[in-house]
Amino acid sequence: MVSNISQEEVYKIINNLHNDPFSVLGSHLEENKNGQKSWIVRTYLPEVTSVSVIYYEKNRKKECSMSSLYHPHFFECRIEIPELVNYQLKILQEETEKIIYDPYSFHYSQITELDLHLFAEGNHYRIYEKLGAHITEINGIKGVFFAVWAPNARNVSVLGDFNNWDGRFHQMRKLQDSIWDLFIPEIGEGTIYKYEIKNQQGHIYDKIDPYGFQHQLLPYPVSVIVDLDKYKWEDSDWLEKRRKTEPLDQPISIYEVHLGSWLHGSVDDKTPLLSGEIESKPLSDWKPDARFLSYYELADKLIDYVKKLGYTHIELLPIVEHPYEGSWGYQVISYYGPTSRYGNPEDLMYLIDKCHQNGIGVIMDWVPAHFAKDKYGLAYFDGTCLYEYEDPRRGEQKEWGTLVFNYSSKEVCNFLISNALFWLDKYHIDGIRVDAVASMLYLDYGRKEGEWIPNEYGGRENFEAADFLRHLNSVIFNYYPGILSIAEESTTWPMVSWPTYVGGLGFNLKWNLGWMHDILDYFHMDFWNRQYHQNNITFSMWYHYNENYMLVLSHDEVVHGKSSILGKMSGDEWQKFANVRCLFSYMFCHPGKKTMFMSMELGQWSEWNVGTDIEWHLLQYERHEKLGKFFTDLNNLYKKEPALYNQDFDKKGFEWIDCNDNRHSIVSFIRRSKDLEDFVVVVCNFTPQPHSHYRIGVPESGFYTELFNSDARPYGGSNMGNLGGKWTVDWWFHNRPYSLDLCLPPLGVLILKLDRNKKPEVIES
Repeated sequence: MVSNISQEEVYKIINNLHNDPFSVLGSHLEENKNGQKSWIVRTYLPEVTSVSVIYYEKNRKKECSMSSLYHPHFFECRIEIPELVNYQLKILQEETEKIIYDPYSFHYSQITELDLHLFAEGNHYRIYEKLGAHITEINGIKGVFFAVWAPNARNVSVLGDFNNWDGRFHQMRKLQDSIWDLFIPEIGEGTIYKYEIKNQQGHIYDKIDPYGFQHQLLPYPVSVIVDLDKYKWEDSDWLEKRRKTEPLDQPISIYEVHLGSWLHGSVDDKTPLLSGEIESKPLSDWKPDARFLSYYELADKLIDYVKKLGYTHIELLPIVEHPYEGSWGYQVISYYGPTSRYGNPEDLMYLIDKCHQNGIGVIMDWVPAHFAKDKYGLAYFDGTCLYEYEDPRRGEQKEWGTLVFNYSSKEVCNFLISNALFWLDKYHIDGIRVDAVASMLYLDYGRKEGEWIPNEYGGRENFEAADFLRHLNSVIFNYYPGILSIAEESTTWPMVSWPTYVGGLGFNLKWNLGWMHDILDYFHMDFWNRQYHQNNITFSMWYHYNENYMLVLSHDEVVHGKSSILGKMSGDEWQKFANVRCLFSYMFCHPGKKTMFMSMELGQWSEWNVGTDIEWHLLQYERHEKLGKFFTDLNNLYKKEPALYNQDFDKKGFEWIDCNDNRHSIVSFIRRSKDLEDFVVVVCNFTPQPHSHYRIGVPESGFYTELFNSDARPYGGSNMGNLGGKWTVDWWFHNRPYSLDLCLPPLGVLILKLDRNKKPEVIES
């Protein structure tokens, strides 16, 4: 024995019980009474026959054999040299010799005391730059620095092909009873790994990296080391314009899409990915000859399609890694890694980059309310309820089979806030649509009496979650002005889209699910009964200015027996299509931003099925093809007319002409832009009964051009209209000095605009 290391310390290493293996393993400087320096080198290498240290002294290569100490596979030697840097271990194992760098010779940690302090406070907003697996270089040696938060673990090791998935080889060091770290030299991008975590009782949990940038779930779940900084972005002009733009003053028309079921490819078609080849495998029993399109292929097909239709944004259902396809991505297993179903992180960056280059924003569905229970994920991560509430009355959503984040934990909130910033930073997304906000805000959400715990005041509000959301929104808007933060919130919780400095939750938009339910109920009604339910159409304007609302017809409305949008409409086939055109025309003229789910533009008859394509074959039929033309023209008109979007949330932007004609189920109103002289007139007839002389009052005299008619022949309508427009007459009507005598088409919406350049013809006598 050449040092005074105790047998107890050695056996802690051998039995994987030491939380600071650096204090035992690696190189340790000793200095005798005469000031002479020497180094003690120790290593533990299971199944290894012999080890020697290769080092350099005065540029001369030397080798020192190591001897076993207390255990056949624990080795030690003394090297009398003043400085020992970047030594290597020559290993003989089963007659195979290899030379490696000793990970325990790299004492340097990328985790600083400031990192630990900020993370404990919940204010380390870029913690993803420190935790996880990061390709780096220490002392000129390239490798990967690993760091993971597991404060209650007894021990943590890194597992991978590089150590035969044996947790004895790469035991991690614990920093301030919080974060474990280790630098492993000579591994790099593409290496797969996971963590072996032991709790205080010695039970072992194999976990993928919570901060891992890529994962593979089949044939077994592992994380993948990725360099996210090598992609060369070409969207700087888009980002600069976004930074200087107030999004609520802009047209926002969102095409919501699930990438895995928008369109599939053939298993026989091996179109190359940006960063690799497609793995050709059947998707499901529904389409055994199909495969997912890659992000790279979607960049080619989806962008052109959305651009042609005229939408301003694409909203992606959750694209983070999730185990079960049927969850649509909402039961997340990894928050920092995009799903590998469609390719690698670089491919997703390419898709988003191409969207921006084509003038299309990208919004990502983000799920901070709950996470999947799968044993290799966040659940019971370090042998305790680390990410979730410990009490199942707060920590579990039984309805969804998921676990609820512990918003009282500053580190957990930091994990989530940092994650939102991560997607804005590394992937350049333009906003987040926060899923299931109501489930976060209410302690009794989805729970029966006795299955939930009241707050300190005896109420049902989750103040911890509300504080988290305020913190989240204040941070992301500070870092990235011009983005969108959209709440899917279905209750009467006040000030959801109000700024945090006045007590709001800080979102800049909230889904208007009340409008959605009212409008779909109305369009499902028999036409005769609509006269008794005019309130379904008009009620939304009573509360519209309480929040910044987004009108939405989402994926949730076309699944689980709810029928498709076309299937919900009343009447015969012609009337159903007319109803759809009427519905979306009214939606685009109503104040508020817009979101609609893929397939609605096709007039799909079937419900959305995550296992198949949307029904592209319907485009061979005239009515379905013309419906696409309708959406294209409607989107383009919406973007062209500021009156339809730039005063969505100001009372000056909307005024009723007549909302009381329930006998005919007709409403009419004016939309104004910030230039108040710029306005459009909208008239909606919600029954199949046309009207050849329907009078409405207007504020100014002149010729009103018919900008849009949802009943036009190119859209599949009956082509009733006003021959391009109408002149006003000096007839006081609807409390306005002038009026228009209009022809209203059946189930039609007219959009008219005063042509200030057109003068009436003067006929000389």
